[in-house]
Amino acid sequence: MNDYLKLIRVEQYVKNLFVLSPLFFGGAFTDATLLVRTLLAVIAFALAASSIYIINDFFDINEDRAHPEKCKRPLASGAIHSRHALLVQVVLMVFSLALSYWLSLDLFLVVCSYIGMNLLYSKWLKHIAILDVNIIAAGFVLRLLAGTAVTGIELSVWILLMTYLLALFLAIAKRRTDVVHAQNGKEVRKNIEGYNLAFVDTALGILASIVIVCYIFYCISPENQRHYNSKWLYLSIIFVINGIFRYLKLALVDGSTASPTLIVLKDRFIQITIVCWLVLMSYLLYGNR
Repeated sequence: MNDYLKLIRVEQYVKNLFVLSPLFFGGAFTDATLLVRTLLAVIAFALAASSIYIINDFFDINEDRAHPEKCKRPLASGAIHSRHALLVQVVLMVFSLALSYWLSLDLFLVVCSYIGMNLLYSKWLKHIAILDVNIIAAGFVLRLLAGTAVTGIELSVWILLMTYLLALFLAIAKRRTDVVHAQNGKEVRKNIEGYNLAFVDTALGILASIVIVCYIFYCISPENQRHYNSKWLYLSIIFVINGIFRYLKLALVDGSTASPTLIVLKDRFIQITIVCWLVLMSYLLYGNR
C-alpha cells in the first residue's frame, strides 16, 4: 500500500489546496454549501493530478532509473509493475472526470484542460526549456479557475498573476537542483540541457523581485483595501518577503529545492511564515467585518 501511495504522490496533494483560493479570498469560506462543493473539486483535481503523475513516471521510467533520487520511485525501482500502475491511472482519471462533470461543466472543462496539457507535457513539452516551467505554472492557475468554476467567485487579476509568477519561481528553483546535479556529473533529465546555473539564478532573482512588487501593489490597491475593509493589509507583505527570502536561501545557499512540496511540509521557517500570513489574512477577511 505504501508503494501505491508513493505512486499517486499523496504528499503533493497540498498543491490542490489552491482550489480553495476563490472561496477564501472571496470571504465565503463559512458558506457550508460552497465549502463542500469546493472540497469535492479539490478531490477531483487531486485524482487528476495523481493520474498525471503516474503517466509521467511511466514515460520517464528509464530516465528516473538513472536519477540519484527519482530512481526510488515505485515504477523506476520496480516496486509496482507498469501494467498495475496504468490500471490505477485509468481508474483515477475516470473518477476525476466523472466527479468534476457531476459538480460543474465548467470544472469538467478545467480538469480536461489540465489533463490534456499535462499529457502533452509528460510526453513532449517537458523537454522544451522555459515552456516546461510555464506549463507547471499554468497548472496552478487552472487550480484557481477550478475553484471559481464551482463557486462562481471571480479572483482578482492580481491573485491570478501572483500565483502564476510564484509557481514559475518554484518550478525554476526545482530545476536548479537538477542543474547542480548535472554540473556534478550526475545523470538528469534531458530538459536540463536548456538551462545553466547562471540563467536559473538570474531568473530566480528576477521572479522573486516581480512577485514581491506585485504583492505590494496588491496590498496598497484602494480596491483591495476596501475588499478587506482594512488599511493594515500591507502588514502581510512582511511574511511574503521573508518567505521568498527563505526559499531563495534554500535554493542558492543550501541547494535543497528539489521538491517545493516537501519544503512546505518540513521547513519550520516556511511553515511559520505561511501560518502567520494565513492568520492575518483570515482576520482581515473574516474577523474584521
